[in-house]
Amino acid sequence: MMDAEAQMQFLYTLRSKGVTDARTLTAMEKVDRGLFVKGLFAGRVYEDMPLPISCGQTISQPSVVGLMTQALNVQPRDKVLEVGTGSGYQAAVLSQLARRVYTVDRHARLVREAQVAFDAMGLVNITAFTADGSYGLPDQAPFDRIIVTAAAEDPPGPLLAQLKTGGIMVVPVGQSDAVQSLIKVTRTESGFDYDELRAVRFVPLLEGIGQE
Repeated sequence: MMDAEAQMQFLYTLRSKGVTDARTLTAMEKVDRGLFVKGLFAGRVYEDMPLPISCGQTISQPSVVGLMTQALNVQPRDKVLEVGTGSGYQAAVLSQLARRVYTVDRHARLVREAQVAFDAMGLVNITAFTADGSYGLPDQAPFDRIIVTAAAEDPPGPLLAQLKTGGIMVVPVGQSDAVQSLIKVTRTESGFDYDELRAVRFVPLLEGIGQE
């Protein structure tokens, strides 16, 4: 667990990178990133950098998790879909803010490992699935908020369709090997509004289920 000094430094770094929303900072203070990184890189878990995890994936740097969470503007009654469970860290942060979080990943191993961390934290409002996240979760739609932690060339149509009117989706958009933009999509009565937030770099959003 983080000691008090590391915690202060962690929060200071988040603020300095533009994570200023009080609810987001409180949520991130409650979730120990150390539970989500094992092995070789565990010693760097509180630094503001992405780290490798299983299945060739990464855990995003905390400031990007914070900025995406802040942009999502999750409310206490919201039902949230996360596409790309990865380590489970982002879902755990969202679980502090939302009524329920559904998280999907194409790698069964990542979902299993994330579930262990959720259980260790006693997070009962997260449901994790192994599924092709590019199709969303039609059975649970519509969602108040959708967050995508892998880059698509365009915001995926099935996910846009599963967003409630007034709902928000945050998604990295762009070619996987070039600079991507973090986009905030708001569904209105008449269509979708798009806001470009910042440049980011994420793994590509892939279709299908990953091989074990």
